[in-house]
Amino acid sequence: MDPVQVAIPEPQPGPAWPQQKCPWGAPLNIIMPCSLNEVMSEELAKELQLEEESDTFPETELIEEGLLITGDNVDTCSDEVLAQMLQMQFDREYDAQLLREEKKFNGDSKVSISFENYRKVHPCEESDSSEDEVDWQDTRHDPYKADKPTTTPKKGFSGKGKDITTKHDEVVCGRKNTARMENFAPEFQVGDGIGMDLKLSNQVFNALKQHAISEQRRSAKVHEKKEHSTAEQAVDPKTRLLLYKMVNAGTLESINGCFSTGKESVVFHANGGSIDDKAVPSECAIKVFKTTLNEFKNRDKYIKDDYRFKERFSKLNPRKIIRMWAEKEKHNLNRMQKAGIPCPEVVMLKKHVLVMSFIGQDQVPAPKLKEVKLNGEDMKQAYYQVLYMMQQMYNECNLVHADLSEYNMLWHAGKVWLIDVSQSVEPTHPYGLQFLFRDCRNVSQFFQKGGVPDVLSDRELFNAVSGLNIAADNEVDFLVEIERLEKCNEDHVQRHGKKGSSFITDDDGPPRIFDD
Repeated sequence: MDPVQVAIPEPQPGPAWPQQKCPWGAPLNIIMPCSLNEVMSEELAKELQLEEESDTFPETELIEEGLLITGDNVDTCSDEVLAQMLQMQFDREYDAQLLREEKKFNGDSKVSISFENYRKVHPCEESDSSEDEVDWQDTRHDPYKADKPTTTPKKGFSGKGKDITTKHDEVVCGRKNTARMENFAPEFQVGDGIGMDLKLSNQVFNALKQHAISEQRRSAKVHEKKEHSTAEQAVDPKTRLLLYKMVNAGTLESINGCFSTGKESVVFHANGGSIDDKAVPSECAIKVFKTTLNEFKNRDKYIKDDYRFKERFSKLNPRKIIRMWAEKEKHNLNRMQKAGIPCPEVVMLKKHVLVMSFIGQDQVPAPKLKEVKLNGEDMKQAYYQVLYMMQQMYNECNLVHADLSEYNMLWHAGKVWLIDVSQSVEPTHPYGLQFLFRDCRNVSQFFQKGGVPDVLSDRELFNAVSGLNIAADNEVDFLVEIERLEKCNEDHVQRHGKKGSSFITDDDGPPRIFDD
């Protein structure tokens, strides 16, 4: 059977229907292959570069063709030229980004900030500086000197008659003094006198020179003090290293900050850890004794006449004496702790850093008696506690506080705590009784002002604590008698000190000497 032939009618003009694409068919757009020469064409590269710049950096200001290194006027066979072109392209992109950041930063503000100083300036671009400016750093010309310097002849003057000029001429000396200011130390700012004919007199120049020398010496001393001393609320590098070692060893968990400063020390708060499997108090106070010797100039009299440290004091330099000062407070606190006097407990001592228990709670130190406001009954109880502690220190601890006042007594848990006993001495000290009388005066005056009834006077309190029963009608006679007793005590110690027997105290402190 023959196949049936069907005639397909020609398409008639009508509405345009979308052409159906066959997913398995060949693509309609056929990409013609190009040669390697066309790909490496510089014209094609420049066209692509212009399209990229117009799309990515629309805000970039066009630079004149004459100022740029392009492929039209420069041979690009050299690697150096290509590197310069790439660097210029990077600079333009950086400037465009900088311009966008500047507009974003300023916004609609009336006062705008310019980032012009951070813009990349290419060597080919013209400089904005005027032609009249001169870079004095790149020239040997001295702006302070005359254009035509005149040389002074050997005879000491030049010119004749009224026009004679000597080496002592005011103008010549003034200009020389101005130029000599450049020889000052770099730290001394002499200013910029370019374009000005400055003339300094000898008197002014000598004063400035002396001031520059003194400032240089002072800055050196300040730098040394900061590096090698412990100042207010700050520690020197050596002290900081000691604190780091305590934390690394586990003795302290962390050091939080400074909560007290004084003339002799800086006190920090810390969280305790453990020492040799022994628990350290959860809250500790780190007392760092200041190594700045001029902070407490009269501290020598508290230690050089103390027989416990007298032999060692004369053989140490001033900085090691600070360690002895910390050691002295440690021994005094141990004596007071064994006598049952409320005071901080010593944890450890490393050189001039003393770690103690913290008197307070939750990083809040206990207030001083000077700061706290107590009612009448609490003030009366505090007074009797202070009297009892003074008697304990004198009789049981064989100590005199030597700086007892409302500033060195804390109120915590309903009782008084004593602190700062580094200057405490024994009654046999050459000034021990005078220190005790001063403490009695401070205590009596404070509690009298606090409204405590029947407060003992300073002389009555001195007799009650010491038991000497000195009878005197006035304070002058009382002090004279105290000085006489101190003199007798000093002679007694010097006469029988070498014959006395020494033994080590229970607090592992220096030996105490008693008569046979």
